[in-house]
Amino acid sequence: MSTTSVSSDKLRLLFVTQDDPFYVIQFFDVFFAEYPRDEFQLVGITIAAAFRESRIATTKRMLRFYGLVDFGRVLTRFVRARLRGRSIAARAERERVPLLATKSVNDPTYVDRIRALAPDVIVSVAAPEIFEEELLAAGRIGCLNIHSGRLPTYRGMMPTFWQMLAGEPQATITVHEMVPQLDAGAVLGEADFPLRQRDSLDRVMTETKREGARLMIEILRQIRAGETKTEPLDMREASYFSFPTRADVTRFRARGHRLV
Repeated sequence: MSTTSVSSDKLRLLFVTQDDPFYVIQFFDVFFAEYPRDEFQLVGITIAAAFRESRIATTKRMLRFYGLVDFGRVLTRFVRARLRGRSIAARAERERVPLLATKSVNDPTYVDRIRALAPDVIVSVAAPEIFEEELLAAGRIGCLNIHSGRLPTYRGMMPTFWQMLAGEPQATITVHEMVPQLDAGAVLGEADFPLRQRDSLDRVMTETKREGARLMIEILRQIRAGETKTEPLDMREASYFSFPTRADVTRFRARGHRLV
């Protein structure tokens, strides 16, 4: 990632994220409320469907993960959020951030559109699609990802869940450069969020997203000032986690944790 200072101009930012009214939206609630408007310019946001699968497939996935009772609670919260009009898209529109729709962020037409916007940094916040090389190169300075897990140990999906299951004393929020290999780019900054012996995944995911927004603002200000420091990952220590199975959830609950 380039360390060239852009302190005389606003840092131009493009976000790529997923449609999530529970947790990812917490990141944007904090970011939109606290980012320095005299230093950053938000040139657009792309909001993709979570998991890049049909609603029926996502519903089945969530039912297997939560179980019937917790799924009912989550579904009720989802309906209430939609009835209130709570969404990342609505939040972005209130901030007058342009919405950039696409079926795939790697579609050449979309990438050309992004190049025309000339973002300095493209920021992934739980983006559900792996960025290919053309998109990775579309930002003048580069692409950043925020990951709610210590890297490279907790690469992959649901890092908060896996850290809690492993009995970690804290969840580590990481901002790192994006490279073709998933969750393998150099780290620009970290923040630790303390975990309780008996905790709620809902609480941890909510608060790490909020703290992650503040960490991202800090890192982006460093980039604008040309003051970033990067720490390459030692991939010999790498592991990768997929979406939890029902057996994983059973072990999670056996530790005394709750999902919601």
